[in-house]
Amino acid sequence: MAKEKISPDQLISVIINGIEDVKGKEINILDLRDIENTVCDYFIICEGTSNTQVNAIVNSIQKKVSKELKDNPWHTEGLDNAEWVLIDYVNIVVHVFQKHIREYYDIESLWGDAKTTVIETSY
Repeated sequence: MAKEKISPDQLISVIINGIEDVKGKEINILDLRDIENTVCDYFIICEGTSNTQVNAIVNSIQKKVSKELKDNPWHTEGLDNAEWVLIDYVNIVVHVFQKHIREYYDIESLWGDAKTTVIETSY
């Protein structure tokens, strides 16, 4: 049986829900599709307040995507120190930062040409 294709919108929605379930902060979606030579179509960027929360966000995303969409990341890195964890779903790459690391690398400004969507959270 062929695996059903998951739309980017479905995957983005489930990832955002996973972040919100454990109160991830400052969630941005960067649409990279109109930028040449990008490695993926979207970045989803968020932050946690500690390495414990960063790990909780990563686990929440992976559990939700696995359960709801039967999909697993192609690659994950940064879990050892949990300051910046990257979860690679091929066309969508999730960056989960601690605040000071996010501010230091400031990848949103590196990708300043991307169309950015800010997700408003109510917590």
